[in-house]
Amino acid sequence: MRTILRNFVLLDGTRDMAAKPHTDLAIEGDRITAVGRIEPAERDRVIDLNGRYLMPGLINLHVHLPAGGKPKNKPLKAEMLTKIALSSPASRALALKMCHAYAMQGLMAGVTTIRAVGGLDNLDTRLRDRINQGRCDGPRIFAANYAIGVPHGHMVGSVTRAAGSVEEAVQMVDELKSQNVDLIKLMITGGVMDAKVRGEPGKLMMQPDMIRACCERAHSYGLKVAAHVQSPEGVRIAVENGVDSIEHGSTLSAREIEAFQKSGAVMVCTLSPALPMARFARETLGITEAVQYNSNVVYENMVKGSKTALENGITVGLGTDTGCPYTTHYNMWRELHYFEKSVGVTPEFALYTATLNNARILGIDSVTGSIEAGKCADILISDANPLDDFRALSEPFMVIARGKIYTQPKIKKYEKCETELDQYYD
Repeated sequence: MRTILRNFVLLDGTRDMAAKPHTDLAIEGDRITAVGRIEPAERDRVIDLNGRYLMPGLINLHVHLPAGGKPKNKPLKAEMLTKIALSSPASRALALKMCHAYAMQGLMAGVTTIRAVGGLDNLDTRLRDRINQGRCDGPRIFAANYAIGVPHGHMVGSVTRAAGSVEEAVQMVDELKSQNVDLIKLMITGGVMDAKVRGEPGKLMMQPDMIRACCERAHSYGLKVAAHVQSPEGVRIAVENGVDSIEHGSTLSAREIEAFQKSGAVMVCTLSPALPMARFARETLGITEAVQYNSNVVYENMVKGSKTALENGITVGLGTDTGCPYTTHYNMWRELHYFEKSVGVTPEFALYTATLNNARILGIDSVTGSIEAGKCADILISDANPLDDFRALSEPFMVIARGKIYTQPKIKKYEKCETELDQYYD
């Protein structure tokens, strides 16, 4: 039996998308089989969308499934919580259940594909496999499992394991390959919370020889490498030594631009966690003046770097870095808004970036990312036009993931998070 979605306005996910009213779409199994004007057969299930807006499901390129972005007024003791979560089969099962709940938050908000770039041990691939086997619902997941870092590096002890030598780092790549990961994640620089003084966010932590060795081993397995980087030096060294995607990013000089263009690497912009750290009252987050100063540096440099990348033909993708305070799995739509307003792109380009462009970065643009016959039925439907205001995506009318329909999905939101973030929506 086919399902026919009738009478909607189509936003197809392509770069030059234009709204196409009075469109119909047919779904059989998990596939879109026709787009246009469709005459239903007697046995078809017909859903009249009454002029609502239909677009591809969103793709979030940067999430951490062990956390949900719940508002906190002081930093979490992540290392201690990780030890507890991984301490026994029972606690691991609970941690996996929590990761699934967070993945479902994103799905109910219209995010049908995620890239998990730093998790607890092998829980992300375990969840991915459960979903793919039909044992539970969930978005399509590209999983890196734990990230590789260095002693005292970014997030070591939680979603990152420290390698004390090049040989140990390469052994970690081998172990991750044995866990059947989809990509490798490196923590090359420090993060905002790691910096102790003003002006040193993104301090280089992983040296070029380790970066190069990990990338060469990963590439020999056919795996791409994503890297946490928040400084110009980190960007340059990462791209020159084989990294495929720069997560977060920074300003780009002619040398970095040339390195990107030569290697074909991409930048993944993640403004969602930087804005609260840069703009909220420090007491709201429990951060120091130095952390807030550095957060402003990172935010502004990420915006500048993304603008420069786009001006020079470098591909820029979108992710949220969900798990950071006030950065939830259900607020991908805010990242599109920040990208439009801060980086200065059109709303059409922002939506294209979060759909077909992100699919191309993942290498699945023949499968998802746009509304076309033959592609997977990954679909987001809103009551109003998101190109007028991305808040239209904050409460989806319907989400379809690999052909499964969720009508008026329920999203449990953090009231404080929404209240604080709404103050910076302009």
